[in-house]
Amino acid sequence: MPSEPQDTVKVDLGGRTVAVPKGGLYDRYRMDTDLDEVADDPRVSSVDFFRRLPKTEVDSPIGPTLTPNFYYRISTARLTMLAPTRAIRTRLPGELAPLEVAPGFGLVSVMFFRYDVCDIDFYTEAAVGIAVKPARHGKLGFFDLVTALKNDHLDSYVLSLPVSTDIAQVRGHDGYGFPKWVTGLDVDIDARRTTARVANDTGGTDVSLSAPTPAQTVYASGERVSSLTSYTSIGGAWHSTLNQTNLLAAGAVRFPRGVGLQVGQGRMADDLRSLNPTRPVQFDVVTEGQAALHMPVPTSVPSRNR
Repeated sequence: MPSEPQDTVKVDLGGRTVAVPKGGLYDRYRMDTDLDEVADDPRVSSVDFFRRLPKTEVDSPIGPTLTPNFYYRISTARLTMLAPTRAIRTRLPGELAPLEVAPGFGLVSVMFFRYDVCDIDFYTEAAVGIAVKPARHGKLGFFDLVTALKNDHLDSYVLSLPVSTDIAQVRGHDGYGFPKWVTGLDVDIDARRTTARVANDTGGTDVSLSAPTPAQTVYASGERVSSLTSYTSIGGAWHSTLNQTNLLAAGAVRFPRGVGLQVGQGRMADDLRSLNPTRPVQFDVVTEGQAALHMPVPTSVPSRNR
């Protein structure tokens, strides 16, 4: 076995050994990060959002851990597209139903994330997700749909979730039940341009994106907080995971032009193609944000007819 590089240390997560940056936030604090130290990081605008979110210790498949996982400086991009409901249903568990925006059409997204400062250190991530109806909600009305499209609250089922580090993969897969694997993954987002590339097993392109960044609006901390609920099955039981995002600079454009989405060869590309996406309907970019990712909690998901 090759020796571990000098700049990493090994940690145990529920019986899985992973390497993390030596002297990084996880190495020093094990999720109980000193907010005063983070506040001194020039990349972090403020930690006020986190001071109002106390952490609790919970048992999990990766052992005892503190929740939520705090992300102090993030940037994200999401391209939302129409897709035929028939194609979407072939990829959804029977208990979940697609969020239809018109008869026969739902919403699917390809997403990219860059986490510059967080409790488990820097990493990048990408996702293919399906917008679904809330698991314990009846028929959605017009205002439910409008709220979802405004990104104030979304419910989703994720098909792909590649990440760039081992600790993110083990925590996400074993602890949250997400379909995560480690690969080469570059995400660069600024006020001018948004670019991202996910590598496949041979180093080629799985999925990539390049587009002008929508004009950004600056928000005070806590002024605009969106949430995403994701459904996963852990040990045969349904769970929901809440992710709260504190938007500090964000923008969106409807029916975007000039978005270059390359769907190459790989696991993420296969998942995206299986949904048969058609017209892009919205491009959302957050050039500066913060997030709190809660551990999954059991949830009741009623049986549904396809």
